[in-house]
Amino acid sequence: MKVRFGVSVGLDVPPADLSGTVDRLEDAGIDSLWFSELLYTPAVDPFIGMAFALARTTQLKVGTSVAVLPGRHPVLVAKQLASLAALAPSRVLPVFGLRSAVPAERELFEVPTGQRAAVFDESLALLRTVLHDHNVTFTGAFFSVRDVEILPKPVKPLDIWLGGSSPAGYQRVGTYADGWLGSFLTPTEAGGAVAAIRAAAGAAGRAVPEDHYGINIAVGDGALPQQALDAIRRQRPDVDPSELVATDWSQLHRQIDGYLEAGLTKFVIRPAGGSGGADFIDEFVREMLPRQN
Repeated sequence: MKVRFGVSVGLDVPPADLSGTVDRLEDAGIDSLWFSELLYTPAVDPFIGMAFALARTTQLKVGTSVAVLPGRHPVLVAKQLASLAALAPSRVLPVFGLRSAVPAERELFEVPTGQRAAVFDESLALLRTVLHDHNVTFTGAFFSVRDVEILPKPVKPLDIWLGGSSPAGYQRVGTYADGWLGSFLTPTEAGGAVAAIRAAAGAAGRAVPEDHYGINIAVGDGALPQQALDAIRRQRPDVDPSELVATDWSQLHRQIDGYLEAGLTKFVIRPAGGSGGADFIDEFVREMLPRQN
């Protein structure tokens, strides 16, 4: 199975510096660049970032890590994805999640109260249908459309990946998605997620490809900033932060060994301190590229 490593740029990379970062990643032969949806930060919007990066490159893949789907109309999202795929075939990697990781931003993705999971499921079903089928008429609990025609159809069907780290999330991946990108999970927990997703896919009469399991991991430069530690403890107060992020590249290698053993093959590496500049990219190239196969 193909083991691949991508980069998630830090939040403090100014938009004006993105062109240099994208060019550096392309020149270095890095597999992929990932944009997080963090609205109340200087980070570039993920769909705008993907379009910008794809326009400057010929090999680099780009993805969302992750974008929120409930609260967006899935037909409009499908048109965006189909347009990107037409401009850069086989280089668009959409990953969607249930809600924003930032509580203050959740009100921007409005759905009926108590119905977010149900909206997510229906959104995924409609998104996949209009990307694949012609003249779609769809009537659901939340969306009703007639004679939808999203063109051009992707030459290669787009793989739709999901985030999530709950039993319901794993069920959703197995039922609707083509891959999973986790975060803030230990290797043992990630292995359990893989097993749960495979079981859910089997129950739905489908299969998630064996090499479509991945995780987003942060790495420090010898120490983890207090801000990063505080954020991890808020997210996972039950686990020592050192089990979820790496203090340095040596620890990252050991963690990756554990994730590989758990069945994961795709890794998005981000700087724990927020800085995704030239030094981080150079270290990434030295440490991670030799591990690809």
